[in-house]
Amino acid sequence: ERPYECGECGKRFKRSSHLTVHQRSHTGVRPYKCDKCRKRFESRSSLLKHYCTHWDERPFSCRDCRKGFKTNSNLVTHQHIHTGDRPYECPECGKSFSRRSHLTRHQR
Repeated sequence: ERPYECGECGKRFKRSSHLTVHQRSHTGVRPYKCDKCRKRFESRSSLLKHYCTHWDERPFSCRDCRKGFKTNSNLVTHQHIHTGDRPYECPECGKSFSRRSHLTRHQR
């Protein structure tokens, strides 16, 4: 059940806190600031994920080509190159993409 609905776009959420963070995508409010580069974020979790960009370490390695990544999610996205996986499909035309951002750009 998702009782919390965004008045702007209609997207629904299980938790009111998730709705609050989502609503910042409409308002542009970014209350969390990186103390290293001053970049701002809508949620604390996004800020924490960003912190790893300041590390030199790349602990996640691709088994196929040995390329290193700072986050596991970046490794998973990279692996679509090797598998040919295109999990993000446009509901309008059926075209698929390996990255969510490419689908979003296509939909504009």
